[in-house]
Amino acid sequence: MATIKATMPGVFYRCPSPGAEPYVAEGSDVSEGQTIALIEVMKTFNEVKAEVSGTVTKFLIADGDEVSMGQDIMEVDGA
Repeated sequence: MATIKATMPGVFYRCPSPGAEPYVAEGSDVSEGQTIALIEVMKTFNEVKAEVSGTVTKFLIADGDEVSMGQDIMEVDGA
């Protein structure tokens, strides 16, 4: 089991825009380097890329929550 961490402080978003499908959901397979979320910092949206490949097993924060740099945001199994 591995965790993917926030790369910067800001607001965490699972979707590319309001009403859009999330980048990934629990049970989704992800590949290293794949965009999995966004973090908004001062009205700039920064992509969060998967650091490992595997299956998303759990989100550790909710969409729209504030995150700190290095905070765990999701768990990935099979990495």
